[in-house]
Amino acid sequence: MRVLIVEDYAPLRGSLAKGLREAGYAVDVAADGEVGLWHAIGEDYDTIVLDLMLPKLDGLTVLERIRQAGKEAPVLILTARDAVKDRVRGLEAGADDYLVKPFALEELLARVQALCRRAYGKKQTRLAIDDLVIDTLARAV
Repeated sequence: MRVLIVEDYAPLRGSLAKGLREAGYAVDVAADGEVGLWHAIGEDYDTIVLDLMLPKLDGLTVLERIRQAGKEAPVLILTARDAVKDRVRGLEAGADDYLVKPFALEELLARVQALCRRAYGKKQTRLAIDDLVIDTLARAV
């Protein structure tokens, strides 16, 4: 499963990518909103982890443009903005989940897994070739 991380703070971006890769995800990263938007529109992701306070293009604008482009990848907003109005605004803009920094990596992994599971509920997750069956959601053969 593919995940895009759009986060400008390099140490956090690196540890998120490492944690997700260790959990079995293929991860792309972007350090600013413009590059993040380019990835999000140009590729298909199972989940996008998106910061709001980004250089070049803020996260809400990125999210709105992703949705305007017809991309349906689940988006998890990951931000320090913790006011109720910020959470509501992010969800109304098209986010599927909202997690406030600081956070536990285990919680982020569980939320990403839940978003991927919902997305894969609409897709075929099992590929069978003779008696070989690959389940991409369960990560089992």
